[in-house]
Amino acid sequence: MAVTLDTDLARVLGAKTAKAMAESLELHTVRDLLRHYPRRYATRGEMTRLDDLQVGDRVTVLAQVRRVVSRKMRSRPGTLTEVTVGDGAGEMQLVFFNRRHGQLQQGAWGLFAGTVGQYRNSKQFAHPDFHLITGDDDEDWARALIPIYPASKDVSSWVIQKSVRLLLDASGGFGFVTDPLPADLRTRHGLLSLPAALLDIHRPTTADDVERAGERLKWDEALTLQLVLAARRRAAALEPGTARPRGSGGLLDAVDAALPFALTEGQRAVGEELAAELARDSPMHRLLQGEVGSGKTVVALRAMAQVVDAGGQAALLAPTEVLAAQHARSISAMLGPLARAGELDGDPAGTKVVLLTGSLKAAARRAARAAVADGSAGIVVGTHALLQEGVDFADLGLVVVDEQHRFGVEQRDALRAKGTRPPHVLVMTATPIPRTVAMTVYGDLETSVLRQLPSGRGGVASSVVPVSDKPAWLDRAWERLREEVGAGRQAYVVCPRIGDDDTGSAETDAPEDADGAPQKGGGEDDRRPPLAVLDVAEALREGPLAGLRIDVLHGRLTPEDKEARMRAFASGETQVLVATTVVEVGVDVPNATVMVVMDADRFGVSQLHQLRGRVARGAHRGLCLLVTEARETTATGQRLAAVAGTSDGFELARLDLETRREGDVLGAAQSGRRSTLRLLSLLEDEELIAAARAEATELLATGGGLADHPGLAAEVAALATDERADYLEKA
Repeated sequence: MAVTLDTDLARVLGAKTAKAMAESLELHTVRDLLRHYPRRYATRGEMTRLDDLQVGDRVTVLAQVRRVVSRKMRSRPGTLTEVTVGDGAGEMQLVFFNRRHGQLQQGAWGLFAGTVGQYRNSKQFAHPDFHLITGDDDEDWARALIPIYPASKDVSSWVIQKSVRLLLDASGGFGFVTDPLPADLRTRHGLLSLPAALLDIHRPTTADDVERAGERLKWDEALTLQLVLAARRRAAALEPGTARPRGSGGLLDAVDAALPFALTEGQRAVGEELAAELARDSPMHRLLQGEVGSGKTVVALRAMAQVVDAGGQAALLAPTEVLAAQHARSISAMLGPLARAGELDGDPAGTKVVLLTGSLKAAARRAARAAVADGSAGIVVGTHALLQEGVDFADLGLVVVDEQHRFGVEQRDALRAKGTRPPHVLVMTATPIPRTVAMTVYGDLETSVLRQLPSGRGGVASSVVPVSDKPAWLDRAWERLREEVGAGRQAYVVCPRIGDDDTGSAETDAPEDADGAPQKGGGEDDRRPPLAVLDVAEALREGPLAGLRIDVLHGRLTPEDKEARMRAFASGETQVLVATTVVEVGVDVPNATVMVVMDADRFGVSQLHQLRGRVARGAHRGLCLLVTEARETTATGQRLAAVAGTSDGFELARLDLETRREGDVLGAAQSGRRSTLRLLSLLEDEELIAAARAEATELLATGGGLADHPGLAAEVAALATDERADYLEKA
């Protein structure tokens, strides 16, 4: 039978098996099956360590039957069969109710798959699926390495293994596979051919076979992805943009003159970088990442001022109304009369700074939209309201997206599309990004980094308050907060949810880490509900913080109420603000020096770093206390200790990546599809990814580009048309 990578699995495996693979593993074609690599390899004498198995995990183990005991159950009719299996590293129980499996005899070897359960502190499989190794399996199972595949309840690892073997037999080997990588590239990097790599990954003889095959197959993933991103960079460079060169005597000079501090070396360097790109005809596409408090907003404001000086408009998209209003206030204050052109006290040489949010009254909204449409508003700050129909720009020259991870693909595109010609784009994030992630997820953007903090900042000291191990520390935490307030300063108390039976609110469910997975605490599955703002505020008013001026802030308040409460805190009227993560980004109150994060174990690493950045934004030293019930010796306790132990956001970003599923970094969670990354590790393969990026750029720049490499072009086309590519393009 003629087989190609695009052949439907039903033609090779039969309709029943193909349907199960499609429904449970999303494997549809021969390519899908061959790219479904083993998770690991088992050998007789080396069982998955029982200590490593977690309750709830679905795993496959290679083991030998040690004992089989059947007995009548006491509490109900029927028979219980307990099978003890082991393989050097320990033993575990297989439990069958009212089922006798005569083939499970002492000494038999087999693969056993199931979901790990627990009974009386012992791990066990209840009714596991299994496949015993018999003489019929000699060719497959007598091998030194037995592949264990990512499987499902309906499709076991051994079914996948037999399917790969059937594919081999049906096709006469993997000779039908055409290698998409150019021969000279393979030679440069010492890579196997694709047919050889696929054979070695699925049917290896030695661990070296697996390593060489893995290296080659990682290149397939890295190069295809980098080609997609390199093509987008080239396409963006060819877009017909509008140059916005720097002028003199305008807003930019006014901003520089009004700054109450000297720019850091990093701010100056990035500013020059942006100024040069804005002066070009091709639109800028740049990611500006930096430490919390490193002064990204000032850099963005200077870029916006340059565009306004050149006759264009700049739009700043913020994720919350609180942050948008704060940006509008600070920009207006910095520009002074130059932000009020057309008003009695305004400077006619200036422009208007307009705030556009969903909570504006109808008259104010109409006035703001009119100023945007006629071009008198040079700087427009807003939330998602900027994206609505009816918001039309006269000449949109620059789009600045603050805290880009809060926005999706469609939102970014919708704002870009409001320009008559493609505008320059500056994407900002205060969540530092590991270099490998910047080269993949953000690979279609050029990257600038701000590490240096402005002088005069007090810095933040962080400590974990492990209430289970040291309950008295929580009392001391509230004493420290009172001491700071007594010295004339202010404090935040952050809680995971709002309260008053608020289940289901986006702000009130268990906090998520950056990949959308709820954070686990000390290992218990039945922990109490997360602490709530309303409950904690009331307890503090009546208890350890009695007599202080306490207020609350959360997402269920009206925009007007949120704004009023933030103003009260910023002015010093409120001494302690008990809030959800609505204060996570952008809130700037220099007098706030203490933050107490309740249930800190329920927040992600990057989120904790962001929250901590809200204090010590003035001259006074700050304190961040991470309160948790997680034991110090648990993985969660150690994670919090790592957060407290460093203020380096880039180091924490790497830790954050280590604690979550890498594939979701590329948007599998957002698209609902399987991860693009199967073997490539964003943590371990930095050099390979960098090399693939360089090769991709070179391939597109020489000769006919991908037209000279049809196999590679087909792989790129497959990824580029995948819905995951939408996420990659603008994530």
